[in-house]
Amino acid sequence: MSNNDIIVSLDIGTSKVRAIIGEVVNGTINIIGVGSAESEGIRKGAIVDIDQTVNSIRSAVDHAERMVGVQISEVYVGISGNHIALQSSHGVVAVSNEDREIGEEDIDRVIQAARVIALPPEREIIGVVPKQYLVDGQEGINDPRGMIGVRLEVEATIITGAKTGIHNLIRVVEKSELKVAGLILMSLASGQLALSKDEKAVGTVLVDVGAGAATIAVFEQGNLTATSTIQIGGEYISNDISIGLRTQLEIAEKIKLKYGCASVDDSAPDQMFKVTRMGSNVEKEFSQIDLANIIEPRVEEIFQMIRAEVHRLGYGDLAGGYVLTGGTVCMPGVLAIAQAQLATSVRIAVPDFIGVRDPSYTSGVGIIQFVSKYMKNRNSGFSKKVASKPVTKKSSESSKPGILERVKSFFSEFI
Repeated sequence: MSNNDIIVSLDIGTSKVRAIIGEVVNGTINIIGVGSAESEGIRKGAIVDIDQTVNSIRSAVDHAERMVGVQISEVYVGISGNHIALQSSHGVVAVSNEDREIGEEDIDRVIQAARVIALPPEREIIGVVPKQYLVDGQEGINDPRGMIGVRLEVEATIITGAKTGIHNLIRVVEKSELKVAGLILMSLASGQLALSKDEKAVGTVLVDVGAGAATIAVFEQGNLTATSTIQIGGEYISNDISIGLRTQLEIAEKIKLKYGCASVDDSAPDQMFKVTRMGSNVEKEFSQIDLANIIEPRVEEIFQMIRAEVHRLGYGDLAGGYVLTGGTVCMPGVLAIAQAQLATSVRIAVPDFIGVRDPSYTSGVGIIQFVSKYMKNRNSGFSKKVASKPVTKKSSESSKPGILERVKSFFSEFI
């Protein structure tokens, strides 16, 4: 295993924290370990309790480590939220080599030139994503390495985020005794896995409907052009069930996962279940139709809000339609409701890897695929576990100096 690239992604969500271990062999990804834990200390996608979040991360990572028998020391962490913003930028440099052949150094310099933008003090650059390169005015170049030219330009998208959100995310990972190898924008990672090249080219909306929020990412002409987050997701459905059936939220969540159906027409009248009522030990029986009557209006509302937000962003009628992912879209009947409310082509994206064939794993697996495609010369960050001896995790103290600088220059490293 040590001869191959090992990549670990960490997806810190509102309902679950997932650690996924991917092994890259000759460019092919194999998912070899998955760890999952209940998410504590996260509300609507934001960290509200450091210690609880640290415990959830440790639990998920330990689960993944036991599954594979390796020690995880560094992870690529997914970042999302309504504080993320995109900004266009342009960088220009003169080619430095005497023979005018464009090399890695020139690409690094032009990316750094694109990073020079005015930012408010409370914001920070997460990464730079090149849209296209120009060599002596010639447009549409994806990879200029090896080309001959005098002037190298890049048109790029600068991804920025709130300093507090970024620092808190890094802090909880480091307090979990892990090193942050890089921050990856979730929308980019999910798009890498869920969307085809043609879908990105013609224009497609990728929607990740999680427990606490729905993240919208618009891809057009091959690039991420807009992103937005709506603070509504699967936990709102659970809240409605809790109120409608007058039961505890924890019980409502279990009922949703076991019996939930988003469409009244698709639900079964003979599918019955009993619920313990709040404030008493009395059980009452309900059918799946009763449950669907609670769920359907909320799911319709979620997709109405998604459509309204996409129109507000100015992308109302894209040829690629919508691609859905995230844990909430696993519920039966969601696709039919989405197609009715969005009034265009809709499909659900599922990772095609053994052990993670579920829309809720799209972001985590997408991070691994994204890193394996764009990162070069990375360290695996692993050591094998020895069964006869307890393994102590490496302290993250040595990694703390300069971690923000590493994260800031993350995207420029894999061009």
